[in-house]
Order: sequence, then C-alpha cells, then structure tokens
Amino acid sequence: MTQRVELATVMDRLAVDGLITEYAVAVDDGDWAAYRGLFAPDGRADYRSAGGIEGDAAQVAGWLTRSMELFPMRQHLIVNRRVRFGHLEQDTGDTAHVQADYINPMRFAGHDGGSTAPDFVCGGRYAFALVRTRDGWRLSEVVVQEKWRRAPEGLTPDRHPSSAT
Repeated sequence: MTQRVELATVMDRLAVDGLITEYAVAVDDGDWAAYRGLFAPDGRADYRSAGGIEGDAAQVAGWLTRSMELFPMRQHLIVNRRVRFGHLEQDTGDTAHVQADYINPMRFAGHDGGSTAPDFVCGGRYAFALVRTRDGWRLSEVVVQEKWRRAPEGLTPDRHPSSAT
C-alpha cells in the first residue's frame, strides 16, 4: 500500500467513525432532522428486535420521535466498533460495514428524581452499512440487535406509570 492509499483509508475510517458518533448524538438529543440527514436517500433502519419498526429513515425517525418521548434522558454509547471497507463497482472503499456494541441507559419521563440510576437500560449490537455519496459517507442500513434489557420490576416502556389508566 502506498502512503496516499493508507492516508485515504485512515481518513475514511475517521469519517465513518464520526458518522456513527453523529448517529448516537442525534438519537440521544432527539435531533430527528439530523438523524434523517445521516442516511443515504434509500437508507433504512430496522429496530424490530428492540420492539420497534423497520423502514426508511423518515418512517423510523417518526417512530423514534414518538417512542423517545418516554425517555427525556438518554445517553447511549456505541463501543467496540469494527470497520470493514468493501467494493462498489470495482472501486475500493465505496462501502463500509461497522459492527458495534451499544449500551443505552434511559430515564422515564415523570421520574420522581430521587435516584440517579437510569430507569431502563438495554444493550446489544448494531450492524451499520454505509455508502460513500457525493455528500460523504451516509448510512444505507442500520440493524439493531437488542440482546438484553433491564428495568425496575413493573416498570417497562409499555407499562410506564404515567401512562397507566
């Protein structure tokens, strides 16, 4: 490999890593316009393993908007990122795949404030597919594979005390 190719690979890796970080920040901050902007025009996301939906970025952003109202505090961390570059139309480096683990502590809305511990924590693995576009790297697919979740007994997203009737 020449130094020029190695430098380009490092720059791509940093850009891909930055995009994954922007994804986490957009979800945690509830910036759904930024979230949609991270995707390629035909980009899709699949949150079904976490009780969500599968669809294009706009559909999923709408679902996240409603779902995340339950959790005004969220801070999910994406770690152990494994990046692999691929080929598109015989050009090296036009696609990338990232497999990364996540942990996501969240606090339910209306919490009494007595505890600093999150009300709900889940973890799992992301599979990100990315494509190089004219605007830089964008997500072509996000698949969430939730592996575990923990909430206080009787307190789950579908049984939140403030939504009980």
